[in-house]
Amino acid sequence: MPPSALDQLTRLNIQYPMLFKLTNKKTNRESHCGVLEFVADEGRIFIPYWMMRNLCVDEGDYIQIDNVSLSVATYAKFQPQSVDFLDITNPKAVLENALRNFACLTQGDVIAIKYNDKEYELFVQETKPGKAVSIIECDMSVDFAAPLGYKEPERVPRQEHPLEGAEMETDLPDDERFRPFAGQGNRLDGKKKGTESGASTSSSSAPQRRGIPNYNFKRGTISFIRSVRPVQNGNSEEDKDETFEAFSGHGQTLKKKNRK
Repeated sequence: MPPSALDQLTRLNIQYPMLFKLTNKKTNRESHCGVLEFVADEGRIFIPYWMMRNLCVDEGDYIQIDNVSLSVATYAKFQPQSVDFLDITNPKAVLENALRNFACLTQGDVIAIKYNDKEYELFVQETKPGKAVSIIECDMSVDFAAPLGYKEPERVPRQEHPLEGAEMETDLPDDERFRPFAGQGNRLDGKKKGTESGASTSSSSAPQRRGIPNYNFKRGTISFIRSVRPVQNGNSEEDKDETFEAFSGHGQTLKKKNRK
């Protein structure tokens, strides 16, 4: 703006920071902005090209400028004008950084922000608490609408018969059917396992022997159950337990006997 505007504003009782309303009398289009410097030529102002498009003016046209005081913004909703905006990883952080160069927002304007040497246009769809708000030192909630030209991908429901998998399994021969736990086991000591695989045992007609559950089991205890194996002399370990005598072994002393 020209220096004469600053001279005139300092004589008035205005509210800082300085905010202005720009009006195109021919089309009644309005927008709001702040001021960067008072160094322009007399009778001229310089505004960004995207703001000229919002006001529908060309270079050399006349516009009316009024000093206004706007309420602090609490909410704003933007609509990207291109689907390329979806490529940004964190759009809210990019928008927050870009809005530091703006003083106010007007509902219905299209603002332009730059990110990674590319310019993105955002349509100001909604602002609260008014149609024009100030965004200087404010805590504002931001929301995004679907980009212009965006189409959600169509979801095709999968049509499958509920018994299709069962019918396919019944058509397979007995050798190729799925059998749970039909693999082979390996021992940690490297010895071969004496039992056969689950496939051969399941095909046999002999009923499998099931263990008897321990009905006296108490939570927090561990029971060690060992099978009785026969010994070489024909006696079992149970017979040894019956003939057990305490302290019946041979003793040794640590003191050596004196040599004669």
